[in-house]
Amino acid sequence: MMDTEGRKRTSMRGELSVILVGVMVCALLLIGIVTYFGLEPFYKQNKIRKLISTYNKIDALTEDYEDFSSELYEIAEKDNIRITVTDELFESFESTGHDGERYVMRLFGYWSGLYRNVIDVMVQTDNYTIQQTEDQQVNVNYLEMWGKLSDGDWFLIATPLESMTQAARLSMVFYVIVGLLAILGCVVGISAIMKRYTRPIALLTEQSKRMADLDFDARYTGDETNEIGELGHSINKLSDELEHTISELKSANVELMRDNERKTKVDEMRKEFLNNVSHELKTPIALIQGYAEGLKDNVAEDAESREFYCDVIIDEAAKMNTMVRNLLTLNQLEFGNDQTAMDRFDLVQLITGVLAGMKIMLEEAGVKASFDAREPVYVWGDEFQIEEVVTNYMTNAIHHAGGEKRIEIRLDRMGNNVRTTVFNTGAPIPEEDISHVFEKFYKVDKARTREYGGSGIGLSIVKAIMEAHHQVCGVRNYENGVAFWFTLEHCGDA
Repeated sequence: MMDTEGRKRTSMRGELSVILVGVMVCALLLIGIVTYFGLEPFYKQNKIRKLISTYNKIDALTEDYEDFSSELYEIAEKDNIRITVTDELFESFESTGHDGERYVMRLFGYWSGLYRNVIDVMVQTDNYTIQQTEDQQVNVNYLEMWGKLSDGDWFLIATPLESMTQAARLSMVFYVIVGLLAILGCVVGISAIMKRYTRPIALLTEQSKRMADLDFDARYTGDETNEIGELGHSINKLSDELEHTISELKSANVELMRDNERKTKVDEMRKEFLNNVSHELKTPIALIQGYAEGLKDNVAEDAESREFYCDVIIDEAAKMNTMVRNLLTLNQLEFGNDQTAMDRFDLVQLITGVLAGMKIMLEEAGVKASFDAREPVYVWGDEFQIEEVVTNYMTNAIHHAGGEKRIEIRLDRMGNNVRTTVFNTGAPIPEEDISHVFEKFYKVDKARTREYGGSGIGLSIVKAIMEAHHQVCGVRNYENGVAFWFTLEHCGDA
């Protein structure tokens, strides 16, 4: 089977089964080799320990000659060995076999050095010798132990090695049969175990494929508490995160399309902006040009008329200068060219200073302004820009104050922010205009705005400054007037 990239797909279940069975076969082979080469030497060492133990038992029996014969036969029968004990002169003897005389002669041959069929001496002490010999009459190898007991009697203990060799061979055959059955059982068991552990992995693989196809409804439903279960729950979490992320990407794509639409609108607004600027500049330019031509043509013959003409030209030029400066300020704020310096300053002191600077303007307009705050209120912001915001709000309030001609400035704590409100009595803003007052060149009462020289840019500058501070501003109608407000981050008292 081929995967999506053209590679041949292999089964993890099959690979793991082959690996585990291979490890088991290698382990069984290693055990078999060790058994084949080590079992017979192990048997010999075990027999040597048995012979030494038998020697100690026989040596202890010499103290009780009444039960010596029966005890000797019992030991020989129990350990499957042949025991022969004779006196120092090799005349009287006790043997557990029917050919005791022949073993007495072998014992004499070992003592005298006449018997030469010793193959290997394994252990030799002052009391006994353990050796491997060959009985040429029956062609059988023996493991023998001979020597002297504590009472001076000679002894010979013999056990055939053929039984050990046959036992080793039978053990190997048994081991091979058991090993084959074990391998067969392991194949079946491993297959079942692999099926149990690879099935969840197969489910996870299928889930990942569906996730790759952006199908996030697939869920891992296993109840394992091991690493596979943790992996399944992690993939479920990953699926949720991917779905959420892709949803956000789609939303961002939609937002990007909206941004493109907004860009188109911005281009249209730019054209509209240029038209508005042209319109706003056209009237003062026309007035300046007309009155200048009148002066040139001596239309104003008396000094009073010429002074009037000059005042009109100066006034219109000042309005143009103010509008151009405001446009430059607004442009710098909107395009980020005017850096906002975030400093800690006293908002109460700033407002008090603005009111003092506008005292003459307030008196000329017959407007009373009240600001009751006395304690310092420290905020974060660009002090010069915030001063311009307060000045614009105050100028706007003075020009539109009516009725009692009263202006109230109030500071309110709102969570971590301070809201500054400038309220003026007078007619409320029409509801259809209230959402547009912060737009460039928007004028609610164009005739009145023209009367005091307004260009409709001041509130746009306020909005741009607040956006640069990541704060908000707004307007609210009341029955007896209008309130403009803005917020700044509070930074604690001195």
